[in-house]
Amino acid sequence: MSRTEGARLFREAWIAGVRRHFPGEPKPGYVTPWEETPEWERIAAGAVYEQVKQFLEVSEGQAGRLSREQKGRFVATCWTAQMYRHFEDPKPGYVADWPDLPGWQQETDADIFEEIVKDAD
Repeated sequence: MSRTEGARLFREAWIAGVRRHFPGEPKPGYVTPWEETPEWERIAAGAVYEQVKQFLEVSEGQAGRLSREQKGRFVATCWTAQMYRHFEDPKPGYVADWPDLPGWQQETDADIFEEIVKDAD
């Protein structure tokens, strides 16, 4: 899968997770379709997809055995690094540590990891 396809898989997994876990009606930006997703966000999604994919490769697939929390934390940490890459002074919510993320976002990040595992099989 190309990086662009991986980025799109990431975005689609994010949207599905938001729809599944977000309490109430999510902000429109949370569920913006791929075609309307800003370029920086597409690049960030592709980078995180690649990081998870590489993590699976170097662990010979065993990273798929991590707990849901560990999977979500990995995605969240990779995403935070992308926020620092793309923004000089990112909003605090963009770079919040795992315990400070809302539960719906933690669950969505874990879902993303698991979707990338499925794709790698």
